[in-house]
Amino acid sequence: MAPRIYTSPLPRPPLAHRSVFTHLFASRAAAGTGSADGNDSDVGGYPGAAPAFIDAATGTVLTRGQLKRLALAFAYGLRTHPATRAHAGRGKTVMVYAPNGLAWPVVVFGSVAAGLRCTLANHSYTARELAFQYADSGAALVFTSEAGVGAVRAALKSQGFGAADADARIVVLRAGLEWAGGPAAPRAADSAALLSAADILGRGELEEEERFDGPAMAGETVYLCYSSGTTGKPKGVETTHTNITSVLGMISSVVPMDAQKDIMLGFLPLYHIYGAVKLLHWPFTLGVPVALMTHFDPENFCAYAQRYKATISLVVPPVLVVLARHPAVDKYDLSSFNILMSGAAPLGAELTNTVIDRLQLKGDRKEPLKILQGYGLTETSPTTHLVPPANGADKIGSIGVQLPHLEIRLVVDGDGDGLVDAAAGERGELWVRGPTIMKGYLNNPTATRDAITPDGWFKTGDIGTRDADGFYYIVDRRKELIKYKGFQVPPAELEGLLLTHPDIADAAVIGVESAKEATELPRAYVAHANPASLRSQSDKIAFAESVRSWVQSKVARHKYLRGGVVVIAVIPKSAAGKILRRELRERSKGELAGRDPADDIVRTKL
Repeated sequence: MAPRIYTSPLPRPPLAHRSVFTHLFASRAAAGTGSADGNDSDVGGYPGAAPAFIDAATGTVLTRGQLKRLALAFAYGLRTHPATRAHAGRGKTVMVYAPNGLAWPVVVFGSVAAGLRCTLANHSYTARELAFQYADSGAALVFTSEAGVGAVRAALKSQGFGAADADARIVVLRAGLEWAGGPAAPRAADSAALLSAADILGRGELEEEERFDGPAMAGETVYLCYSSGTTGKPKGVETTHTNITSVLGMISSVVPMDAQKDIMLGFLPLYHIYGAVKLLHWPFTLGVPVALMTHFDPENFCAYAQRYKATISLVVPPVLVVLARHPAVDKYDLSSFNILMSGAAPLGAELTNTVIDRLQLKGDRKEPLKILQGYGLTETSPTTHLVPPANGADKIGSIGVQLPHLEIRLVVDGDGDGLVDAAAGERGELWVRGPTIMKGYLNNPTATRDAITPDGWFKTGDIGTRDADGFYYIVDRRKELIKYKGFQVPPAELEGLLLTHPDIADAAVIGVESAKEATELPRAYVAHANPASLRSQSDKIAFAESVRSWVQSKVARHKYLRGGVVVIAVIPKSAAGKILRRELRERSKGELAGRDPADDIVRTKL
């Protein structure tokens, strides 16, 4: 039987097989095919004097023309500076390890203009974690903040570099913004002697970016983000020029923005593919400026939204939890927001409606606020699905429609017949094929073969359904389904329910093995919305017991929290908002050491 392949109803934007840099900066007046030449009157189709990125805290602005010149200057400096030129040949890899800041677009786009590959590292990584990514990615130079120098030095030392050799591979992104016309900042003493990004600038400009024209060259790797997956060490995801240039137009076909009206407030970590593509790249292609925060802070988020009259922001569900409850929301005018785009983790209808109801009342709002959920993975560059603005109200809970150029299958086990496609309306594992699928996992052909079929289908590991209108819903992770006595219990379903409890701020559910019951048992971790109210151990036990009973009143018997309820201060999550279930599984092993979870119905840990 032929596979059931779903295609997108949306018009297909043209695909561009060329360098990410050329795609972003080339003059559209010259049909968009030339290099990013020195004509500042047209930078990527918009005036060079228009703002591209704004440092939200200081108001320092990088215009499109400034960014182009600085990026080409950075590329030239890397190619010519005695300390970096040996590591700046086409195809070499550099690492960025720093919090968000105005230096990011200069460093990343400058490196791409020089023909380099960039591996983007979590700026909260320890030296051990950083050393793994540095070695696995094959990086040579590391661009880091002053605060990150110590970890980089330790990581390089663990790789066998002497002190002098390690320092020769570090380029410091100093805190001061004087290079961009902003305020200066004191230099950290321990890194004052190291090469800085400012030292690389000012040596001249590259006449033309390194070209990657045509499908073959545009298929070369440009970014290496690392995917944690569910088991084993992080894997380097090889994202190509074509992957990035393709996804940008595909996103815009679903959620357009207006260069004359829109401004984005951005805080997502730029090392994550979600932030890297949708903050650094996507708004730039549409002429929309980004007010860039170093990280999410509720007070600053609301203050900056009011200051810059932000119309759109990219969020994750934990941020929406904050916006549903934090008092800062009542202090500022957030009526300029038209769209909040949520991704990286499942978003329930209850939370969506709560945030909309609250923000709808703030200020002189001219049009209804829309919270649009999307879906994607590092391996898909990242977005595969988005809810169009027109469907923001009637498709709450959906991840949206598939983007143009993508094909989708929903695959199930055919009971002895191998893998087959789910019947219409039935659930199945989401498979994706199209121009945004990664090249593969770096240095890991086995993992690549396990993830991508010979005919190009990427297996997401997520279980989804598709409704009659072509909108998709994620039910759960295939690998995270809890198997209780023949039943499959989706953690996301229980988590969504727990988040509707008025006294629960956050929640996560995992499965724990019970030898006594010979099965997995669902175990919940919950964070109280007002921890101070749990004054004694008996209060904590009573609350946990009440949660267990409350869940039992709302779900089928096989979904009862038989593995226990654990009250903790914070649910561990990645910077992109994904629950770190592996950490909770490790934690549960210690909590249950010497005991069977069936004997441990209610526990508290505050």
